Amino acid sequence: MTNFVLVHGAWGGGWAYDRLFADLRARGHEVVVAALTGLGTRAAELNPAISLSTHIDDVCAQAEAAGFDRFVLVGHSYGGMVITGTATRLGARIDALIYLDAFLPEDGQSIWDLTEAWEHEHYIGSQKDMPGLVPPLPGIEHPLLGRHPLLTFLEPVRFTGEEARVKRRCYVFATGWQPTPFTRFAEHVQGNPAWEYHEAAAGHDVMGDQPEQTLALLLSCC
Repeated sequence: MTNFVLVHGAWGGGWAYDRLFADLRARGHEVVVAALTGLGTRAAELNPAISLSTHIDDVCAQAEAAGFDRFVLVGHSYGGMVITGTATRLGARIDALIYLDAFLPEDGQSIWDLTEAWEHEHYIGSQKDMPGLVPPLPGIEHPLLGRHPLLTFLEPVRFTGEEARVKRRCYVFATGWQPTPFTRFAEHVQGNPAWEYHEAAAGHDVMGDQPEQTLALLLSCC
């Protein structure tokens, strides 16, 4: 059986993976849904000092606590930043990186570097009443969404060479979400022999809109 670590997106929580978690467990796999500091079930810990490194620490610690010597690492949206950062530390133990409609940073890039002016205006302007804590972007609505630490959008990923030890990399692009910041990443990996590229007829919530396709992709890594 395969070990999976699932990392959710900004403002969200592990509930985004409820069905995928159940489907994988039903097939006998071990699954950790990362609990990121200040988000989801750990919302009570939210504070402005939380950085991208904090969330990378969370994933590394939770994979260790689960006893996962090897695992498949999955990230949705902002989770792409977190899994990339995790690979810079634990790349040799990661069988595959799967990006579900997610940010795909290069060395030294942050979400700030990968987004546009209107998003920057939101990140800065909307957190002034609660400094360091950003509410969801306009148009992104869900009753369980909360504020997100600004520093996680500003801190870059720094490559170490360990990330190059991951042998398999997959990118899933949601074709039903517009406008999307992820077209650039889809174009970057298409035709690249180091990547497996997939499209999902889905909105940004790929695992919710196309649960069977998402499950099949993850099972292909077993």
